[in-house]
Amino acid sequence: MKRRQLMGYAGAGLVTTLLTTLGSEYEADAESSGLSVKWLGHTCFLFTGGGAKILVNPFRSVGCTAGYRPPKVAADLVLISSQLLDEGAVDILPGNAKLIYEPGVYQFKDIKFQGIAIDHDRKGGKQFGSNTAWSWKQSGINILHLGGAAAPISIEQKILMGRPDLAFIPVGGSEKAYNAEEAMQAVKVLNPKLVIPTHYRTQAADAAKCNISPLDNFLTLMQGTKVRRSNGDTISITPKDLPENGEIQILTYKF
Repeated sequence: MKRRQLMGYAGAGLVTTLLTTLGSEYEADAESSGLSVKWLGHTCFLFTGGGAKILVNPFRSVGCTAGYRPPKVAADLVLISSQLLDEGAVDILPGNAKLIYEPGVYQFKDIKFQGIAIDHDRKGGKQFGSNTAWSWKQSGINILHLGGAAAPISIEQKILMGRPDLAFIPVGGSEKAYNAEEAMQAVKVLNPKLVIPTHYRTQAADAAKCNISPLDNFLTLMQGTKVRRSNGDTISITPKDLPENGEIQILTYKF
């Protein structure tokens, strides 16, 4: 079994620690209380539920994220897909949240996390290296965050990912993430109950430094799929709220 590795965040420095278990005392997932999902911009989300706060992909406010507020939020655990500045800027975070950054199997507060390696570009990882997709169950909901996946999902990766209840899929393209067509193919492979698109162009982008496409490109390809639109950046979901046939959920960032 792969040795489990944890990189703890402490102040301005990063400390690497090898642990078998990241936490021991934890109350079981309270499905009835639901899962809160807050969009902090780009591919960054905060998941709150079952006694845990999980932050995924904090970023620096540059380029395609220039207009987003820095996601300086408290969390118990931080997951990053890579150490690129748009999805791995952990030095901006407050407190002493634990950090997981490599593929493997981890345990934190009785939640099992599966980190799955998938190329961050279309050149076998030669340009931007490996991306880590994260899969876990929180508040009774199976979550998959693909980070900056750019390669097709293999059979082996699909087995590890399973069928997500909630899938966070990049759709805006560029050299290091799915474009609209590739995102549509990922949806077909994964068959998630609810898709939340990520990594697309918004008014936050620095026009001279951002080459990702807007969300509409993906939505046009997905015509026929029901689209839910939230007026805010946060939604609350319980297992009974999940559609069976697959829908798209769009969150609204308040600039």
